[in-house]
Amino acid sequence: MNKKKTVISPARETALNILFKVCEQGAYANITLEKQMRNSDLSLEDRNLITEMVNGTIRMRKHLDWVLALFIKGDMNKQNPWLRNILRISAYQLLFMDKIAEYACVDDAVELTRKKAGSGLTSVTNGVLRNIIRNRDRISFPQDTIADLCSYYSHPEWMGELFISQFGERTTKDLFIYNNKRPGLVIRTNSLKISRPDLLDKLRQEEVICHAGDNTPWGIVIESLPVPIDKLKSFQEGEFYIQNEASMLAAAIINAQKNELIYDLCSGIGGKTTHLGECMKNQGQILAVDIYSRKLSLLKDNCLRLGITNVKTVVADILELETDLKADKVLLDAPCSGLGVLNRRSDSRWNKKSEDIKELSQLQSAMLNKAANLVTIGGYIMYSTCTIIEEENTHVIESFLEQNANFIAVDFESQIKFFPLDEIDTAQARQGMLTIIPGKYDTDGMFYALLRRIA
Repeated sequence: MNKKKTVISPARETALNILFKVCEQGAYANITLEKQMRNSDLSLEDRNLITEMVNGTIRMRKHLDWVLALFIKGDMNKQNPWLRNILRISAYQLLFMDKIAEYACVDDAVELTRKKAGSGLTSVTNGVLRNIIRNRDRISFPQDTIADLCSYYSHPEWMGELFISQFGERTTKDLFIYNNKRPGLVIRTNSLKISRPDLLDKLRQEEVICHAGDNTPWGIVIESLPVPIDKLKSFQEGEFYIQNEASMLAAAIINAQKNELIYDLCSGIGGKTTHLGECMKNQGQILAVDIYSRKLSLLKDNCLRLGITNVKTVVADILELETDLKADKVLLDAPCSGLGVLNRRSDSRWNKKSEDIKELSQLQSAMLNKAANLVTIGGYIMYSTCTIIEEENTHVIESFLEQNANFIAVDFESQIKFFPLDEIDTAQARQGMLTIIPGKYDTDGMFYALLRRIA
């Protein structure tokens, strides 16, 4: 008599519990994952496995539900919630993950069903997953309509319609493919402390597999880590900051110089702020403003680790900020829909609503008008977002320029000559505005505009 399997893989059970919190209880994937990892003694291999299972299943949820509907009776949304998520996470492993032992995946799924949803549903789990294994090479998605494309590439339909109307179908497919990839890990060399070649040498001595990024003078692409990144000596000594290469363009575009006064509005935890400080060699002052004190507390920690001393923080609503002191430059990293960074926030696509965009564009316009009052004559405003939607980007800038004849958009192509822009994007940068489509340069999506106050 065969003894029943009762030991469930800790990685699979942990991943399922996180998935349930996100999909059924509205928790945020990145926060829930980080909290679980912080309090865990799991191996690095298991941590990576959990992260992949959770983020991959959430990203591909619409695709997975379409496949599961072929093999299960009734509406997926009306199934037992534990069963629903056990089937999703297991189907993701079978359809999208290499080196997964099929029998172990199915056995764990059956035992998790027994534990979470009751023995009565174990036959459903077993039958559905074994059917997927037998038939997966014959599963064929229709791709005739936007709805079909959005099911296959697992994006909300309104998002697909918006992207296709702005970029066309071919670019939208490429964008979808990039959004569904596991996000890469890129770091920015802290030029105050170390050169990029020396940091590469040091990282390799710490058994990190990495190479210099192709897009910026500071970027290093991390391929593999021996330990969590914050355990590296080079991290603890402040020799780098985790940042996508598209985001690194901000400090170059605004061309931060020694002894300037720069306002960084909506600074967050300080990715762009700290880069400004490095470019300024700690000379001059950056006023970092954010409405959330918790974010500014993390910004201070980042400055301390990186050795940046010219940043002063202010907790304030940008629209209510009061100061008579005009800045040489203002960086406004405006709140946005985040549709350029769906790749690294797995649940983000499901939490967005199309109606948010109009409201956000009104807030962005109000903030840009506020920034205009904070910059001196001859000074610059750099407006940036991590979205790619015209309504939040070019429309905001064009409307502002129509209403403010004392500002002009200025060419910033020469500031970012190192970045391999194609002809179309080079022409954009020369006009003072640039949309970087996610994945086009193997980076996040970003928008930048550089404005100068001329009177």
